[in-house]
Amino acid sequence: MVLGKVKSLTISFDCLNGSNILVYSSGDTVSGRVSLEVTGETRVKSLKIHARGYAKVRWTESRNAGSNTAYTQNYTEEVEYFNHKDVLLGHEREGTGWNPSYQNDWNQTGASFLLWNSILSFSLLDDDNSEAGLHTIHSGRHEYAFSFELPQIPLATSFEGRHGGVRYWVKAELHRPWLLPVKLKKEFTVFEHIDINTPSLLSPQAGTKEKTLCCWLCTSGPISLSAKIERKGYTPGESIQIFAEIENCSSRMVVPKATIYQTQAFYAKGKMKQVKQVVANLCGESLSAGKTETWNGKQLKIPPVSPSILDCSIIRVEYSLTVYVDIPGAMDLFLNLPLVVGTIPLHPFGSRTSSVSSQRSMNVNWLGLTLPERPEVVLELPESLAITSGYTQQYQAMQLYLHWGSLSGPSLEHTINRCHFAVEMSVLVTSLRNDDSKPLQNNLQLVLDLHGQQMPASFQTTLLLVK
Repeated sequence: MVLGKVKSLTISFDCLNGSNILVYSSGDTVSGRVSLEVTGETRVKSLKIHARGYAKVRWTESRNAGSNTAYTQNYTEEVEYFNHKDVLLGHEREGTGWNPSYQNDWNQTGASFLLWNSILSFSLLDDDNSEAGLHTIHSGRHEYAFSFELPQIPLATSFEGRHGGVRYWVKAELHRPWLLPVKLKKEFTVFEHIDINTPSLLSPQAGTKEKTLCCWLCTSGPISLSAKIERKGYTPGESIQIFAEIENCSSRMVVPKATIYQTQAFYAKGKMKQVKQVVANLCGESLSAGKTETWNGKQLKIPPVSPSILDCSIIRVEYSLTVYVDIPGAMDLFLNLPLVVGTIPLHPFGSRTSSVSSQRSMNVNWLGLTLPERPEVVLELPESLAITSGYTQQYQAMQLYLHWGSLSGPSLEHTINRCHFAVEMSVLVTSLRNDDSKPLQNNLQLVLDLHGQQMPASFQTTLLLVK
């Protein structure tokens, strides 16, 4: 008998409540179909599905164990939310369990059509090659329904980050005698809903900061900054109205600015890895000495970004609004206001009720997207590389960063003489001695004297990313 061939294997999901958006939450039922198309009669051992949801982080760090010894430390952690297996066609062999190996799952994305190409053990070959319990499928297209319920626990929102992510997928496997299994995996999206119509997220956020500039023994007037936003919670696509007052009593010209940051934090083996990215920013008018500027609801729009992730033990995604004053030749004056990016938008007239339909109608344009990360190169510097003269303190270099934006797109957020540039170099340093008695401006003045040009930041005695 001539064996038929598998023409296609596909997975499709059913939409919830008649919606066209494939988004699920804890407690929802995920249902769909596995479609199998064959040409000619085909003998099949089994058709199985495996559904899984998990958060996983992974990164490596280089360590020095001596003058000529270095090693790499791996950090990895995983949290599993559910693990469901089912047999759609055929049955399990008695005394054996289905325990397939999922190599390279972390690097497989989408619904790529995969052929298993690793070396199978003899036990698996013997199991699939058995003639017992075979099913004959006739030529044509065949559909097999599947269904499972997501657990009634908080599930982290689907997310892809620099050092990890949260993924939910369904994998189908077709086993035939004397042939390698055919496998297919397709991901689906899960939301852990954040309703911004809660008292804590509707409360205003405000703050005030002041900074006095000095140069050796001369002291200029202070620069003061006050800022306020109407609430803490927003959804993608909304504009944040910023109310601020900037008073420049110094002798320098300054520029008020505002930036929304996304901070990704990854946790493994008691360590944390953090990535901070610019989501959106704006720049005000230059403010000369003795002048005051007022922002009466200056708007900064939140682009399509992932919602905040606050309940996952190994991954956190947080947002903040930083209103600051760019001060040439000195450290900028910063004011940070926390934000939460939710999934259920603000209801009109202050309503606190939300329906299932309103939750499904949220803006999900960010699905499948990630923030446009700026390319970055990180170099580990040897311990022998240190700055031991020319400054009021001594510093040991740790890491050198090169990161860049785009000449046609958003430039980097830091400036020199109020100008943006496409490339930026940062050196991570630490002080070789604890001596905080020297004023910070003394360090900056020496930088100016030695190099004859303005520097966008200066060395400090604590761990600092120096621009």
